[in-house]
Amino acid sequence: MPLLATPAVPPGSMAALAQPDLQADGLLLRPWQPADRPAVVAGYADPAIQRWHCRSMTDDEAADWIAAWPVRWRAETGAGWAVLEAGSVVGQISLRRVALADGLAEVSYWVLPGARGRRVTPRALTAVAGWCFGTLRLHRVELCHSTANAPSCRVAQRAGFPVEGTKRGEGRHADGWHDMHLHARLATDGQVPPQPPGSSRERCCTPGPPYG
Repeated sequence: MPLLATPAVPPGSMAALAQPDLQADGLLLRPWQPADRPAVVAGYADPAIQRWHCRSMTDDEAADWIAAWPVRWRAETGAGWAVLEAGSVVGQISLRRVALADGLAEVSYWVLPGARGRRVTPRALTAVAGWCFGTLRLHRVELCHSTANAPSCRVAQRAGFPVEGTKRGEGRHADGWHDMHLHARLATDGQVPPQPPGSSRERCCTPGPPYG
């Protein structure tokens, strides 16, 4: 069945690129390496990350998880970066879904407990969004989180991803179905001004402890 609209990003555009290292205001985002397994296991052992990402991970599973990212890159379905601060892995950020024809990607992220409260995730998210728009030429980057996850809401808004609405009962967590906030940023939104702590644009969920 022929499409009446041309793809927003031609197929093959992502696979033709080598996955880059990204600089993120004092952070380094780089592709995952096999030696990063302990950081991945530690992340998915953390109660806060388990609560929102709804999974744990063994060492063997972490190895498989790392090995899957280059495959997903070549298939143009996803991309994952380790987030490093001062040479150590402190978190992850990924394009958990990519749809080149629609010019769309969905972001996911977490930060290890020892690095929280230093705005690691907003810096990483800003860098990934900049690459998505500037290099991959996507039209829209979005993210979703439980409406109970106030820290993730602050991360999104600090990186210029305003909340667009609430998807009722869309996310299944260990304690049942959660309403989910949808945030997005468009290529046409331009430069994002920094948001001061406590600004009205940051308040969209119930207050919670630092996450990013």
